[in-house]
Amino acid sequence: MLSVLDIFRIGIGPSSSHTVGPMRIGRRFVRALDKAGLLGRTARVHVELQGSLALTGVGHGSLDASILGLAGFRPETTLPDEAAAALAAIRESGRLRLGGGDHEIGFVAARDIALAGHIMPALHPNGMRIAAFDESGAPLIERTYFSTGGGFVASEAQLRSPPKDDRIDTGVVVPHDFGSGAELLAACERSGLSIAELVLANEDSFRPRERTLDGLDRIAAAMDQCIDRGLTQRGILPGGLKVHRRAPDLWDKLEANPQSNEREQLFDWLNCYAMAVNEENAAGGRVVTAPTNGAAGVIPAVIRFYCTGEGAGRCEDKRRIFLLTAGAIGMLYKQRASISGAEMGCQGEVGVACSMAAGGLAALWGGTPEQIASAAEIGMEHNLGLTCDPVGGLVQVPCIERNAIGAVKAVNAARLAMHRQGAETFVSLDQVIETMRQTGLDMSSKYKETSQGGLAVNVIEC
Repeated sequence: MLSVLDIFRIGIGPSSSHTVGPMRIGRRFVRALDKAGLLGRTARVHVELQGSLALTGVGHGSLDASILGLAGFRPETTLPDEAAAALAAIRESGRLRLGGGDHEIGFVAARDIALAGHIMPALHPNGMRIAAFDESGAPLIERTYFSTGGGFVASEAQLRSPPKDDRIDTGVVVPHDFGSGAELLAACERSGLSIAELVLANEDSFRPRERTLDGLDRIAAAMDQCIDRGLTQRGILPGGLKVHRRAPDLWDKLEANPQSNEREQLFDWLNCYAMAVNEENAAGGRVVTAPTNGAAGVIPAVIRFYCTGEGAGRCEDKRRIFLLTAGAIGMLYKQRASISGAEMGCQGEVGVACSMAAGGLAALWGGTPEQIASAAEIGMEHNLGLTCDPVGGLVQVPCIERNAIGAVKAVNAARLAMHRQGAETFVSLDQVIETMRQTGLDMSSKYKETSQGGLAVNVIEC
């Protein structure tokens, strides 16, 4: 089983698969060098970004992330300003300390990072090959890794030998194992536990409960902090599209008229919170993969709107229930399909986030496990086929607004599920997850985070 804290991770923008993943891969390669006793002999490192990592890598920050990873930076602890200063120093000096230690090598991005967009790996579209050489130019070690979405990474060997039962083997035995929606519902019925309670019981196998609750609270706090920062930052987002931040102005309007009876204002609050997160993400700020950076605004927006206005303890409990429930749904998508936009299109990012948020909200509203599964199914059913076609390779257009729409959809999906009579649904959660997987496999690569189709080629970058 995966842990819920694997689904929600703190990192930096703009992309979990293209920024967080390459950073983790860079660190992993340096550790492999050290373990093999080759770190001190390394004089040069060459990085080849393949497939989607190359095609949208410049706009998604993949080159800088690769450098930061080799320099020992960790996504969950990296501060954007600190990263920017380190990158500037490496560019100016042409020197990089591997793993942040004492061993220094020459490193120039234009020479040592290759964009191989013509190579589309069969195992996963986000391929990354790294090689190390000694002073004479002789090869020391070469590894191929893949960034599989949501900050998850895997070696070539790991992807060539996938688990046989749709479960990702973490080596942890949990009391309520589940690999499908049907198994999750059956486990709830057997145990008499809610989805959130069942997942929390499973988390006890990973770590003491206090640490799990602290981790959930830390995730919720990071989501809130991202919203708060996004509501106060103004100006134009980096990258050249000249996209203006809109969340602060919308926030000012809402704050000026908080007691408005306009029914549609619900949309404004959700839009405001979601866009605040994704504008921060686009600027390279700290966000939570939920389940990815590109879809990071959906869940925080719904939590912010529906988990505030009560006592601190009650809000804390509601956030935990939401994250545990949404995390369970996210695990199913990660294990049975994919949360990678390069593999599934945006249905695997904003679509999955919408599904997770719908299930989490249904849980807050007292929904049964069956109603929660129904909410998650509805949330995905109406995102099937959603393409990933970022203009200019930047996580801005249509990504920022798409998160706002995803948050609104999630609330409606939860409402529809709560009005459903009886436990039977026409489409099950497992069926919609499998449909998403098949749709992603059938989808043209032009519409899967390559910027080779859709809005990416029909909108003039200016």
